[in-house]
Amino acid sequence: MNAFQPRTDDMNFILCEVLRAPAQLQALTAHAEADEALMQQVVEEAGKFVAEVVAPLNRDGDEVGARWKAGAVTMPPGFRDAYQAFWQAGWPSLACAVEDGGQGLPAALEAMLYEMLSAANHGWTMAPGLLHGAYECIKHHASDELKTKYLEKVATGEWLATMCLTEPHAGSDLGLARTKAVPLPDGRYALSGTKIFISGGEHDLTDNIVHLVLARLPDSPPGPKGLSLFLCPKYCEDGSRSQVFCERIEEKMGLHGSPTCVMRFDEAPGWIVGEPGKGLNAMFVMMNAARLHVGLQGIGLLDAAWQKADAYSKDRRQMRAPGGSAKAGEADLIEQHPAMRRILDAQRAWIDAGRVIAYRTALELDILKHHEDAARRESASRWCSLVTPVLKSAWTDQAFHGASACLQVFGGHGYVREWGIEQVVRDARVAMIYEGTNEIQAIDLLLRKTLPDGGAGLLQLLAELSDDLGDDTQGQRVRAQLDRFSAFLRERLLPRATAQDAPADLAHWLADDFLRAVAMLLMAWAWARIGATGGAEAPRWQAAQTGFWRWVWPEFDMRLAMLGASLDGA
Repeated sequence: MNAFQPRTDDMNFILCEVLRAPAQLQALTAHAEADEALMQQVVEEAGKFVAEVVAPLNRDGDEVGARWKAGAVTMPPGFRDAYQAFWQAGWPSLACAVEDGGQGLPAALEAMLYEMLSAANHGWTMAPGLLHGAYECIKHHASDELKTKYLEKVATGEWLATMCLTEPHAGSDLGLARTKAVPLPDGRYALSGTKIFISGGEHDLTDNIVHLVLARLPDSPPGPKGLSLFLCPKYCEDGSRSQVFCERIEEKMGLHGSPTCVMRFDEAPGWIVGEPGKGLNAMFVMMNAARLHVGLQGIGLLDAAWQKADAYSKDRRQMRAPGGSAKAGEADLIEQHPAMRRILDAQRAWIDAGRVIAYRTALELDILKHHEDAARRESASRWCSLVTPVLKSAWTDQAFHGASACLQVFGGHGYVREWGIEQVVRDARVAMIYEGTNEIQAIDLLLRKTLPDGGAGLLQLLAELSDDLGDDTQGQRVRAQLDRFSAFLRERLLPRATAQDAPADLAHWLADDFLRAVAMLLMAWAWARIGATGGAEAPRWQAAQTGFWRWVWPEFDMRLAMLGASLDGA
């Protein structure tokens, strides 16, 4: 089983050639020095760290796993040393502000780093995966006192962080949370309750863990508006252990290298973050960052599966392929069989398009934060709001189903452990569930972000995608489909979904097909951009491009037909 090897040349091609990121970033005062040479150097060094330090630990992370005993969690062999090297080298702080101990580099570089990490060792990467969201949450909502104590520790990754939302009786319905926060005389709060599915709630990677916890004040109203956010460390300032306990870790289908903890808070002291009753507002910064990272997990895991399948197809011979090159009495390589080539090219089409969309999202985050023009910041905000749920949902779905397809390339050997592909399938499945299930992402896109403004934001985004295309054959082809979907949205979906006599649940029935249709359009835009870039005529890009137009893109017509059928039947 070969460990994952980052393909930094492909990644840099998309970032610098397809998206022309250096020019966009250097136009921002905050990133004036982020030229192509600097960005490529960071990506290359990140790739080396991932390949040499993190990827070799993946097998033990799965087979040994995290171990719980008497409330303590021991991580798999090598995990602590790798993490200590990771934060001390400055990798967690790439995109954090310099004044907070970070490096102030573009968000796109952090996105590329975490894509590689997820591909190399998903379980290990779960530990630092929430750091940047926790950093932004503390930076924008915590008091100056809390920032002084915790911001730099989290920004640099010296201390890891958790996001404590879910409770045993309430999954995604956070409004049902019952964890209590009782004021203490010294201005802190005593937190009491149980949280489940807490990634990295207990471990031995760092000397402290910063828990961000949703809880209710004594006089808070029911529902989500009654939730406040609190910061509760594993160890208090005086070195004493807080009353936070890991009762057990879950036995999971995959992701064995990451401890998924049941955490009990027994009047554990904590500080409020932000305003009372505004906990979800403060936590949303963290959740949005997590959703982008989960989308990147999907891309990385699919790339890990593709690499294994592609390498196997170039080495293993099986039967005679139609039009194959084997001599009489010999077998052809698996990659020469059309059925296998179709699987490999279609998955690579998803990987390449996903990178264009994810890196563009990271660029828009920097534009939203630093651009001087208000209209451009508004456009960036619209992109991030509408595209993030699509990226999270569609690419985590493909990570699982695409990895399963890549397993097929191995035949029976894919079902046994020695080749490593079955681990990718198991590890990838959870990404469709956490940080808001994929169905919740679809509901968010349609019911919360499209219908309330009459589709204005999405229609504007589609128009901007159209304007971004050239007049070459592919550009014209995609522009026609963007126009087609816009007309469908204006003339059919919006009028029926918002009609007074429409069934109350109609939009919920439409949501999943709606998100998938938008995903297909984003992929088509991405491939039109790739196709219009110099160097994209190489066989490596042409094969994936063919894979997209032949075996992925036809889903758009299917989803549009399914939406139409649901509207006609309502």
